[in-house]
Amino acid sequence: MKKKMIRISQKERAYVKEVLDGQFRTSSGGIMTKRLEEKFAALFGVKYAISHINGTATMHAALYAAGIGPGDEVIVPPLTMSSTAFVALHANAVPIFADIDPETFTIDPKDIERRVTPHTRAIIPVALYGLSPDMDAIMDIARRHNLTVIEDDAQCFLGYYKGRIVGSIGHMASFSFQSSKHMTSGEGGMVTTNDKDLADKVRSFSGLGYAMLKAEPGKGRIVKDIIQDPAYERHALVGFNYRMPELCAAVALAQVERLPELVDMRIKIAHLYAQAAQGCRWLVPQAVPESYVHSYWTYVLKLDNNDAFSWYDFRKKYMELGGDGIYAAWQLTYLEPAFRQQRFYPRGCPVHCPHYQGAGQQYEPGLCPVAESVQPRLLQFKTSYVDMDIAEQKAEALAQTIKYFGK
Repeated sequence: MKKKMIRISQKERAYVKEVLDGQFRTSSGGIMTKRLEEKFAALFGVKYAISHINGTATMHAALYAAGIGPGDEVIVPPLTMSSTAFVALHANAVPIFADIDPETFTIDPKDIERRVTPHTRAIIPVALYGLSPDMDAIMDIARRHNLTVIEDDAQCFLGYYKGRIVGSIGHMASFSFQSSKHMTSGEGGMVTTNDKDLADKVRSFSGLGYAMLKAEPGKGRIVKDIIQDPAYERHALVGFNYRMPELCAAVALAQVERLPELVDMRIKIAHLYAQAAQGCRWLVPQAVPESYVHSYWTYVLKLDNNDAFSWYDFRKKYMELGGDGIYAAWQLTYLEPAFRQQRFYPRGCPVHCPHYQGAGQQYEPGLCPVAESVQPRLLQFKTSYVDMDIAEQKAEALAQTIKYFGK
């Protein structure tokens, strides 16, 4: 019998009970949030960690802190969850899609460079499937063009890039605690940064624009002497209510304390798939450059068989042989109906941006040809099993599927 991982342990339950025992009294509120932010910042080697309700709110707050607004362009990859592009629209900015590297599937710095215009203000690179993009090249572009880099690390916990932990390299980084991620609180997220000014702006924006909110853990609440003053002017800006609830913070705190083992389990499962696929000529794994550490939110193979059989044929046989359903990669964001049909126009921007019409991207096929070639051929295998016996069965199903079609 192999080791079993308990996704939600007694530690999470104990911390939740601690919050419930506090009866949600305002005077005791924010204790778990403070502990979570301190622990997260320490683990990721950053000065500030600001908790949020989810991993989309995190990027929206980061864009606000970077001063992104109407008419600004934000460069994003097309191959990832669409929230990465949506947040540019939430900030009334223009999402600009840069193509991907054909081997790592992460955003290609060379294409980022080609997409930079006088209106570009930020880049949101994604650590796809648990693998960092080439952050040195991206940060170099940012320095030369005075751009803000916001890492989208929703899929990458305890990944490393050339000895540096992912989430500590860009000007800010965004993490998601959604239920499929390495660690979870059901929903939740975190922004990390070493810049106090950015951290203060993120904190205020995510807390309804309250004037006294500051970056440091525990500074997300207003003391009684201030909030009870009739002359207190609360809102320095029009912010959003993106704060993480204490119950979510309690679960997330326990998950952060257990994060190394949670990540290690996924890496071990990914290695089982890698062994099963070893030697197969028509299944190509996501390339992991030297000095990168992949954290394997999922294990990904590219079907490269000259159409000898279809993606659907492979998935069907894998399931017949005992595998779970294989997930496809997301449809490229700019090919989703909301972008193809430009349904964001009623929001006012980018339609009201004078440089957008004609100069901006047309969201249609041909925009990112590498991503368009890769996306339909990707096979995403689950690494979230809590039982290694089950994971081994799924890896064996992969091996048998490869054997069926012939190596």
